[in-house]
Amino acid sequence: MRVLIGDDPGADVADDDLSARYARPFDHVGPWLRVNMVSTVDGAAQGEDGKSGGINNAADKRVFDALRRVADCVVVGAGTLRTEGYRPTAVPLVVVSRSARVPPLLQGAEPGRVLMATTERAPGLAEARALLGPENVMVLGTYSVDLVTLKAALYDRGFTEQLSEGGPQLLHHLLAEGVADELCVTVVPRAVAGSRLRIVVGSEIDVPLTPTLLLEEAGTLLGRWHVTR
Repeated sequence: MRVLIGDDPGADVADDDLSARYARPFDHVGPWLRVNMVSTVDGAAQGEDGKSGGINNAADKRVFDALRRVADCVVVGAGTLRTEGYRPTAVPLVVVSRSARVPPLLQGAEPGRVLMATTERAPGLAEARALLGPENVMVLGTYSVDLVTLKAALYDRGFTEQLSEGGPQLLHHLLAEGVADELCVTVVPRAVAGSRLRIVVGSEIDVPLTPTLLLEEAGTLLGRWHVTR
């Protein structure tokens, strides 16, 4: 993997150096929320099976692992959790769900390994509290999850480095509501066409981004863009 944009262009980047390359700005105070996604050149965020695993590759996995290593928690929408078959991660997994339904693969997790961010009117609220523990269920809105409050609540729990892995609808809300600080995108050298989801799905938004890093490996491009404020 080599640097195209960033410090020391042309340099090779080993796995041990990736975490440093993806470190949050040293002068930033407070929580930092980055979103990591993968896409084909023509914008598809999923393969034929409807999963991101249908398009990712070894280079993407290297950065995926590096971002997981520096994260204090992983924030994922409930639909993506179910589609991708998420299991408990090394750091707490935060489920964003208006229904508060705990995906089956997460129901046996150790206390505190899975948190739920949900709403007052969630039909599964009582069950989520029973499965995860009341202290691990955050009610952050009446009908939809207040993502600004979620970011602050996670920071209050000691989660400074917050990593979201989507999906596309959650990424739309994180960008639209000014919650995301950074977007990390892997672009794999494939074009697949069809009607597959893009990495951002929802009503029209226009969020300026500033590129801070671009890596390349065997035709795969891996970049960091900070949200411009």
